Amino acid sequence: MDPQTLLLPLLIVLVGGMLFFGSRRQRKAVAEQQKLQTSLQVGDRVMTTSGLFGTVAGVDSDTDIDIEIAPGVVTTWLRAAVREKVNPTTESDVVESEDEELVAGEPASTAEVAPPLESKSKG
Repeated sequence: MDPQTLLLPLLIVLVGGMLFFGSRRQRKAVAEQQKLQTSLQVGDRVMTTSGLFGTVAGVDSDTDIDIEIAPGVVTTWLRAAVREKVNPTTESDVVESEDEELVAGEPASTAEVAPPLESKSKG
């Protein structure tokens, strides 16, 4: 048998297998996304596809949800716009930095000062 006649069926099987497994992975991801969007409840912290963070304030409709994006500001979104649930930030997660005024020529703290370089002179 000619090697070229064996190569064509092998190539077709290989491409078909790649397409099958690629579409299977995509269907699984779509099913997970739909499961997430149907499981949303009031109080869940979410991120939308546009990167907006908020808290679910209402789930009255099968297609729409209300998201509170700031205290007292509630907007209506499609469930499909929710990308993922995120963990709510707690007070221990927030690191408060002290405002330090810098004086010209003086460093803010001693940790930021590099030790002086020692020069070795020959002679």
